[in-house]
Amino acid sequence: MQLKHAINWHKGLTTPFVFGLMVAYQNFTLGAWVYLALHGTYGILWLVKDRIYPDRQWEQKTTLGMGIITFLMLGLYWVAPFLLIRSGVVPPLSLVAGAIACNIVGVFLHYTSDAQKYYTLKYKPGLITEGFFAKCRNTNYLGEILIYSSFALLACHWVPWLILAAFVSIVFVPNMRKKDQSLARYPEFATYQAQSGLILPKLFGLGVSSNSTRVEAQSSSEL
Repeated sequence: MQLKHAINWHKGLTTPFVFGLMVAYQNFTLGAWVYLALHGTYGILWLVKDRIYPDRQWEQKTTLGMGIITFLMLGLYWVAPFLLIRSGVVPPLSLVAGAIACNIVGVFLHYTSDAQKYYTLKYKPGLITEGFFAKCRNTNYLGEILIYSSFALLACHWVPWLILAAFVSIVFVPNMRKKDQSLARYPEFATYQAQSGLILPKLFGLGVSSNSTRVEAQSSSEL
């Protein structure tokens, strides 16, 4: 099997899982519906993205056991809707508005930067130093973090924040560092690295010339 099969199953099952929680706990409050809309739509968009501009990183072959482990690890992201829906807590409207805004920005950064990466590397492989990657080397990761931050906000509990922090520190950041180490062999990368942030945009300083040599292996979106 391919690693993406486990990931896609998790993304696709998010909507029925969250709605199942709503039915099981008879919780059809505003917070539950908003959570279903945000996380469910995110999962559907992931599947659409996989069809239109798939990430080759997730197409690698893996064992059934590793696929199951991957699915279970991603299942930690379902803790947020479980805590929210089981508790019956209704998030205040100001928090709901903040979560929606955070989610919209995250989805925008995540899916559009992945699209730029996919089509740029498809037609002209190399280091991408413009557009969404001009000031931030991992815009897709940043979008992913904002997306899951919106879910944690709605959950009104500290555990989803702990889970997100674990994924960022154990999975996201090491992958970003590994990518930087891979690209460090190219002389153009030193300038680009100095003028862009690892995960947060570096808003000050001169931009990198769009004529810079491009180098393959831009960061992949995380889970």
